[in-house]
Amino acid sequence: MRYLPLTDTDRSAMLDVIGAPDVDALFVDVPEEARLNGPIEGLPMHASEMAVEKHMRRLSKKNLAAADAAFFLGAGAYKHHIPASVDHIIQRGEFLTAYTPYQPEIAQGTLQMLFEFQTQVARLYGCAVANASMYDGSTACWEAVAMAGRVARGKKRKVVLSGALHPHYAEVVRTMAKFTDDEIAGAPPSLTAKPDDDGLIARIDEDTSCVVVQYPDILGRLPDLAKIAAAAHEKGALLIAVNTEPVALGAVTSPGELGADIVVGEGQAIGVGLQFGGPYLGLFAVREEKHVRMMPGRLCGETVDAEGKRGFVLTLSTREQHIRREKATSNICTNSGLCALAFSVHMTLLGEKGLRRLAMENHRLACHAADRLGKVPGVTVLNDSFFNEFTLLLEGDARGIVRDLTKRDILAGVSLGRLFPHNDRLANGLLVAVTETTTEEDVETLASALEEVLA
Repeated sequence: MRYLPLTDTDRSAMLDVIGAPDVDALFVDVPEEARLNGPIEGLPMHASEMAVEKHMRRLSKKNLAAADAAFFLGAGAYKHHIPASVDHIIQRGEFLTAYTPYQPEIAQGTLQMLFEFQTQVARLYGCAVANASMYDGSTACWEAVAMAGRVARGKKRKVVLSGALHPHYAEVVRTMAKFTDDEIAGAPPSLTAKPDDDGLIARIDEDTSCVVVQYPDILGRLPDLAKIAAAAHEKGALLIAVNTEPVALGAVTSPGELGADIVVGEGQAIGVGLQFGGPYLGLFAVREEKHVRMMPGRLCGETVDAEGKRGFVLTLSTREQHIRREKATSNICTNSGLCALAFSVHMTLLGEKGLRRLAMENHRLACHAADRLGKVPGVTVLNDSFFNEFTLLLEGDARGIVRDLTKRDILAGVSLGRLFPHNDRLANGLLVAVTETTTEEDVETLASALEEVLA
């Protein structure tokens, strides 16, 4: 629906109702010196709708669209094929009209979908219970840290972050910790073939409430979660596992099975798409039911009505919208309902066998890419194990090389210098992601271009 501005008659009628002589009267409390007395310097004057549309189209042509390039970007946001049926189903009126369950029992369709979504996430993560989603992976990561503090009842305030945790997730944790008493103990990532699990374990002590580990990590490596979990539990700390690529869990053992107490992550890769960076989908689950009441967010449950018919209810919520707000476990007031629906639809279409086949195809193509790119002079593959994402070490600053390749319509990956701008030791690192949408021709295009750029 196009935006239709108010007419002068509309404005006059509204002003009459509130008893104001004109629009300027609404701003009498704003000091005169703080008000604009003319156009904003450098900002163009208004234009017609048609002129603005033409201008925006010209600007959009400057973009290099993901579909028009050899695409190797990842680092927490992945390009996967989303079946057309996903978009069709989520736009059905039954879902569009019953959005957020403020009066939950009325929206049975929405509650059933969320219940099934929770079941899918719990099984994917190897956990007992999952909530009805969160805003995105990074905020879910912080909520897990906050939950660990509640489990520890404030007696332990040290949070140990793996150096290979996505730096954006780590930054969200540090930002939120400014408003709590948590002590954030971070570390730089180790530029080695295997993650420094022993170095991480050495930082865990009796004051640690939780240890946060990404799986696979930001460099594409697979940490030994079972070993880290045992070390954390020995000190009375919880292990929080972060997963940014849920497709990986179709190929590797789930974090819950390896001993992670809380598993969180980003669900964008399944059903949601890149979408210019959002909205995305936070996933959150706990391995043991005893921690359920410490969880943030909503939790939908199954029951029967007075006639014995199957039904769904909002079993738990964070209470931020209800009474006793001081008892709320989170300040998040809703879940990513539409993105959760898209995730659940895509996961249902895949099924367990489909997810495993998809994961193995991702891994096969990634192995092919790593083998081919590793043969380029001046390129070294860091990892000795990975899923669909791995790190290349280049002879030269990766940021400049990425920009050069962009001019050739190749989105070569994410430079570690961009992710870790204050760590010069990582400047030559390039994080490359390969999914089922990547062709062997794309890999050859990247390899040939790298040979030319690095020559």
